[in-house]
Amino acid sequence: MSVLIRPGERIDDLQRNGYRIIQDPQRFCFGMDAVLLSAFAAAQPGERVLDLGTGTGVIPILMAARYPGTKYDALEIQLDMADMARRSVELNGLQDCITVSCGDLKEASEIYGAGSRDVITVNPPYMNENHGLTNPSDAKAIARHEIMCCLEDVIRESSACLRSGGRFYMIHRPHRLVEIFSLMRKYHLEPKRMRLVFPREDDEAKMVLVEGSRSGGAWLRCEPPLIICDAKGNYTAEVRDIYEN
Repeated sequence: MSVLIRPGERIDDLQRNGYRIIQDPQRFCFGMDAVLLSAFAAAQPGERVLDLGTGTGVIPILMAARYPGTKYDALEIQLDMADMARRSVELNGLQDCITVSCGDLKEASEIYGAGSRDVITVNPPYMNENHGLTNPSDAKAIARHEIMCCLEDVIRESSACLRSGGRFYMIHRPHRLVEIFSLMRKYHLEPKRMRLVFPREDDEAKMVLVEGSRSGGAWLRCEPPLIICDAKGNYTAEVRDIYEN
């Protein structure tokens, strides 16, 4: 166990199949957005899933618990984060179903091959050049700001990696929905499903979950809103179910 943990790191319980994850609070720890995306996405046994910008590897680990029998690849540009993700995979004994690679998301279709994946998941940086940035080399800044890649890079490479009919799952911010849908259609990812996420019932939406289909037909389903907390500030039953199942 000790050889998997570096100074300053900790092990957190994912509350799923007994799986755990290695994190460094001084660098970056996953948030609720990753948990919501792992529940929104779907995979079938035998399908090939690619998680772009995987960070600590939390999305493929959570999806491996929810969808066993599926093969997952995870790509991360930061060497130390990719190493942390690999160690979390080893910690959970998931080496046979999750493979972590260090590489640039902008080259994903060259790394994995065009049309090679059935499912793409991505929790990309939300903030572009219009948002304040203090330290562009900081791991937290790289995870939150479009430093290493932009939204167009994410959508272009996701589409290139998907087979015809393959599925694309992303979580992002609602204020960029017009840009998201425009870029998805530019790169032949037809928006098929979306769900807005609200902190409370009377708040503005803070996140949006989007599913697209490579070369799919035009038809978008808007699902009921996902409410995080009730009026008392407690998680709603649906959110508790997402975390527990």
